[in-house]
Amino acid sequence: MAEIVLQQTPTPRAAVQRMRAYHPPLGGRQGLRLDFNENTVACSPRVLEALKKIAAADLAKYPERAQVEAKVAQHLRLEPEQVLLTNGVDEAIHVLCQTYLDREDEFLFPTPTYTMYEVYGSCTDATVKTVPSSGDFTFPIEELLAAITPQTRLIAIASPNSPTGTVASREQILQILNGAPQAAVLVDEAYYHFCGQTVMDLVGQAPNLIVARTFSKAYGLAGLRLGMLAAPTGIQQWLRTVISPYSVNSLALACLPEALDDEEYLQWYVEEVKAARTEMVDSLRRLGVPQWPSQANFILVKIGPKHGEFVRAMQQRGVLTRDRSKDQGCAGCVRMTVGTRAQLKQAMAAMAEALNEIGWEKA
Repeated sequence: MAEIVLQQTPTPRAAVQRMRAYHPPLGGRQGLRLDFNENTVACSPRVLEALKKIAAADLAKYPERAQVEAKVAQHLRLEPEQVLLTNGVDEAIHVLCQTYLDREDEFLFPTPTYTMYEVYGSCTDATVKTVPSSGDFTFPIEELLAAITPQTRLIAIASPNSPTGTVASREQILQILNGAPQAAVLVDEAYYHFCGQTVMDLVGQAPNLIVARTFSKAYGLAGLRLGMLAAPTGIQQWLRTVISPYSVNSLALACLPEALDDEEYLQWYVEEVKAARTEMVDSLRRLGVPQWPSQANFILVKIGPKHGEFVRAMQQRGVLTRDRSKDQGCAGCVRMTVGTRAQLKQAMAAMAEALNEIGWEKA
């Protein structure tokens, strides 16, 4: 009988060895979830009803996405061929990187921004090229335009941006689309519902525009992993070639139409968050905590050197927050999701106690 004698594991390709690892929490997220910008309440009750109707035989079949993509397209006033559902926006970013980035290509985006751009970009043989934002985190349009080269093949713009909550204006996005005709330009509108600004209507008009949306935030479907890419059919044919045909599961496909149809629930949650965001801004001012204006469902605050102590003190009080101090230009910063007004009262009470406990003083 043959024996195993080799004592080493295969070495991954060089790009994977250089890849920036992302380490999400794998458990223990108990309490008020203000750390990952999820819906802090729940999904629509109609989604749960849809889950109850799924039969055992339905799970024996491979998922069929066409009918649901047509539903999403109708919802967004697009053609079915312009919509591609993905396993969260993370898969969407991965697919774009695999579709457009090759050796000697450049992937361009401003920082700080969503971590997964760098994660998936660094897993290719392309060069990840970043443009730092200014101290107030306004969108660095001039610097970004100046950084575009003939090698730029993919540009990512998160608007509103995470972790800052700032937006890129429609005019700025148009400047980038026109300034980089050789590049695919992703506008990531994950937090669209909390600001209302979009370039979705330009899909199909601008041949290099791709718009991403997620159903993890306002819709409360983070556990089902659902995102989408809207793009001209000339782009979609290549994205469909790259993406796994079954990456969006049957449960997610069964639930999404109900989530889309329950506009009343979505509107309630979005308006609740906007009202709580206004109140949170005022509460932070009263506490003297520096913050940046946000058009998303979170606010970035400046705690300073005691940021780690603050996050731990908040967790001890049952409130989870996200330390962003390692992001470009975010030293000492913590991001806090905005939930409902009732949840805000709990969060702000905990924050006042936590700041006092760690001996925090205004800068």
